[in-house]
Amino acid sequence: MTDLVRMFRKSSSALFGLGLVAVMAVLAVLAPWIAPRDPDVIDTARRLSPILTAGHPLGTDEFGRDLLSRLLFGARISLVVGLTATALAALVGSLCGLLAGFIGRWVDQLIMRSIDTLLAFPYFLLAVAIIAALGPGLVNGMVAVAVVNIPFYGRIVRATVLSVKQTDYVESARALGISELRLALTHVLRNCLAPLIVAITLNVGGMITALAGLSFLGLGVQPPTSDWGSMLSASRQYLNVAPHVAALPGMAIFLTVLGFNLLGDGLRDALDPRLR
Repeated sequence: MTDLVRMFRKSSSALFGLGLVAVMAVLAVLAPWIAPRDPDVIDTARRLSPILTAGHPLGTDEFGRDLLSRLLFGARISLVVGLTATALAALVGSLCGLLAGFIGRWVDQLIMRSIDTLLAFPYFLLAVAIIAALGPGLVNGMVAVAVVNIPFYGRIVRATVLSVKQTDYVESARALGISELRLALTHVLRNCLAPLIVAITLNVGGMITALAGLSFLGLGVQPPTSDWGSMLSASRQYLNVAPHVAALPGMAIFLTVLGFNLLGDGLRDALDPRLR
């Protein structure tokens, strides 16, 4: 652990990414206390106010709602939904990969052919198709994005399990009479955590972007709930008169995704023993 922390500290980009993620997380948690106004209160007399307007530090949107407040509450939605979708995809994908790699035989064929079927569809179109079947909404969008990311984790865990289960310590544990379930969970799955943690960190940014894209199309978070993707969608027709209304949520998405990607790169370098 000490070596991991030391190597992680050597990467300035990883520390910068960690800082971005930490700032976004703190802003999201403290949104109800630091937001200057209610994000859903409409004031048409002050619609499309520029940045640094009195009472509205980042201006207002097309309905006169405070942009800073909507960005802060949008961070809560984007981060919580992105992390939840990532956790769901990682849990199901890891279980599928563990079963396929550890049991093998017909279980491996069944699971991997199912994953190949999901991979046969374009990523975003499959998410749209799932939402079309379930209906638009926050939860359905989260489920759709999680489902299309299951193959990503399934393949990673299966490949790691296939290499780990052939090692000497696994064979020794099996010779000592350890049950297959305990062997899979305590010896095999534990050694899959390092690549899995890196994959999760790198994938959160993609999840947030995908959910923002669904909200942009009107399939994710529904108005009046503030969400970065829906804010971008509503502001695109005002780019000529008030470009900040679209630039601010776009910058929020960019910084958050950048932070998670830099953090994931740093974790990959720190957890990969070949780079030590």
